[in-house]
Amino acid sequence: MTLNYRSTRDPQAATLTASQAILQGLSPDGGLYVPTEAPVLDLPLADLPAMSYQEVAFRVLKAFLTDFTDEELRDCIAAAYNDTFDDAAIAPVSHHGDDYYLELFHGPTIAFKDLALQMLPHLMTVAAKKNHFSKETVILTATSGDTGKAAMAGFEDVAGTKIIVFYPNNGVSPIQERQMITQTGDNTYVVAINGNFDEAQTNVKEIFNDKAFAAQLAENGFQFSSANSINIGRLVPQVAYYFSAYGQLVATGQLQLGDTVNFSVPTGNFGDILAGFYAKQLGLPIHKLICASNDNNVLTDFFNTGVYNRKRPFKTTMSPSMDILVSSNLERLLFHALDDSASQTAEKMHALETAGQYSVSPEILTGLQTDFWAGYATAAADKQAISDVYHQTNFAIDPHTAVAKAAADQYRTAESDNRPMVIVSTASPYKFPNAVLAAIEDTPVTADGLAAVTQLHDLVGVPLPPAIKRLFDAEVRHHQTVPPGDMQHAIREILHII
Repeated sequence: MTLNYRSTRDPQAATLTASQAILQGLSPDGGLYVPTEAPVLDLPLADLPAMSYQEVAFRVLKAFLTDFTDEELRDCIAAAYNDTFDDAAIAPVSHHGDDYYLELFHGPTIAFKDLALQMLPHLMTVAAKKNHFSKETVILTATSGDTGKAAMAGFEDVAGTKIIVFYPNNGVSPIQERQMITQTGDNTYVVAINGNFDEAQTNVKEIFNDKAFAAQLAENGFQFSSANSINIGRLVPQVAYYFSAYGQLVATGQLQLGDTVNFSVPTGNFGDILAGFYAKQLGLPIHKLICASNDNNVLTDFFNTGVYNRKRPFKTTMSPSMDILVSSNLERLLFHALDDSASQTAEKMHALETAGQYSVSPEILTGLQTDFWAGYATAAADKQAISDVYHQTNFAIDPHTAVAKAAADQYRTAESDNRPMVIVSTASPYKFPNAVLAAIEDTPVTADGLAAVTQLHDLVGVPLPPAIKRLFDAEVRHHQTVPPGDMQHAIREILHII
């Protein structure tokens, strides 16, 4: 079976193969690419406990990316999941207290984005060859902290590509910023904006949709693509770690084959939890996906009321990768909830862009609540979760993981559900040392950046990941800061198109 992709917005838009959708990134009408029909997964649950992460990933990618050969997929997987990860399991599951933690921070940038962004450059390179693509691909992305670094680590010096990353100045952790501004590679460019992530993301989408600029790029031998989770090639690899986690729990006797399980996912742009939804649609026995938000709780309100309203104050929190009010990947879920209606989805997205909000019917909301439960953690609750987990189990978690832990506890109390709970742990505590230190010691932390890393290491004793060790001597290579309105001009300067 050949699985093609269509836009979430234009019912008349041409369908694309998987490789074409990966190269395109965002549909010309502003929509996101989704499968034209349900993928068929050849992965019996009984086989999971004995399978390596690489084999699970192959089965998942094979279901979604049907115009790639088996050899191409296996080569991409081998290149992505190798000794750049510090654990052979790639995404191991650990047990602390009442919960299981799916550790997605063992890659080269110690955040969950590595699981997809170590894969995407290889998929894109194969896709370019498959489609006889001669233009240089310009990866354009906005980041709330993790995507940018992980994307650059994946695309560094990949032939035929450049990557330009925009991030909010003073809107990421000191370690996240240092990881980005010290990034090596002759094809990597990092630009801070004097604004927040939503402004960066909105402007990136507008730049993608600027047809005149696209034509000018083409004349100069370039074409944009995306490394954000709006790219289907970024989203699909994330489905694999849900299956891998379930297999590990069965292999260790924590689950019986066929038992249902809950996943609590710290959620900003909605890609990570959407991958869990796709895993459930493919047959993984997931009971509930807990959508965990911080004080920017637009998703919590949506899943509880049916109204998505971005007209609220943007809050800067201790979990900056979730400081988002426009969750791009929710559009894919909305499309599916609306019976795959591109016209209805386009209406909702137009309302969001023009009026700042949209709503769904009570029937649609009830359907969404079958799969999702939503909660959020205030700053105080986030800090308390870090403290409680450390002092009760001696396990240090980062602020994003702590949001998921807090929401998981809220869910258990509200629903009296004692099914096994897997908390999706999206980053190493060393990526946010100030917040983790302040929570564990319950005192203000005067150290910052790498000094805070050293202080946290002395406290918790967890070995420093190689990605952090390198930062102590890394040279700062990127210095540019621009207003949000000058982002396109910055791109023109980088590409020498003025």
